[in-house]
Amino acid sequence: METEEQLKEIVRKKYAGIAMQDKATNQSSCCGAGGCSTEVYNIMTDDYTAVEGYQADADLGLGCGLPTQFARIKRGDVVIDLGSGAGNDCFVALNETGPEGKVIGIDFTPEMIDKARENAEKLGFHNVEFRQGDIEKMPVGANRADVIVSNCVLNLVPNKRAVFQEIYRVLKPGGHFSISDVVLMGELPEALQKDAELYAGCVSGAIQRNEYIGMAQEAGFLNLTVQKEKPIIIPDDILVRYLDEAALAQFKSGDTGIFSITLYGEKSVDVACAPGSGCCG
Repeated sequence: METEEQLKEIVRKKYAGIAMQDKATNQSSCCGAGGCSTEVYNIMTDDYTAVEGYQADADLGLGCGLPTQFARIKRGDVVIDLGSGAGNDCFVALNETGPEGKVIGIDFTPEMIDKARENAEKLGFHNVEFRQGDIEKMPVGANRADVIVSNCVLNLVPNKRAVFQEIYRVLKPGGHFSISDVVLMGELPEALQKDAELYAGCVSGAIQRNEYIGMAQEAGFLNLTVQKEKPIIIPDDILVRYLDEAALAQFKSGDTGIFSITLYGEKSVDVACAPGSGCCG
């Protein structure tokens, strides 16, 4: 099994390549990973085309939800998008926060940062910026964001607990997050769990739904709510690369489910700040 750093490097390389792919290619695979399915339909993605602020050139088809739709962004808010890719959710958030606000996108793939900056410049957006960095250690000070969003990204991070702790640190007291991600109910077959390519494709990196929500609770978030949930169906012509006929039949008849959820949580207004914790900035 790969180490955390090896998995992160696999993801970095994979998403550097995805930055150069078209949307149709990414949508017909698992978050852009692996070869295309011959059953060409959107495995993960929701349709952004009717969302105000949507910019087609910034949509690589890599999401698994519409977190900005549920994020309760207000005019003037500071919004941070984790794993911002080519800037799609940042530009949608920018429409909500308006010129009075600011949006910061964080991504650890240089090619994605370049693409997002190019899109922002082309669109003439000046109150959005893109920072290269690791969301397990964000390049942002404490208590800076009103809202944090993310779309199908935490499942790519080995240390998800650290990400939730960072989200808590960076949010202002009273701030909140809305995150779409892939989670499991039941255990994936071992071949899917261990495959690095499927890790980069959002599947084997997913954890149990209750464990995922529990990490947010442990980080200190209140009023945790699943705002949306939908099943993710992986086509047979992808699964047969990892499972033999018997294993495929067992997987499809068993109690394992792969879901996209959009999770909401709030940071308390009354935050007791421990010296040395970093939460006081």
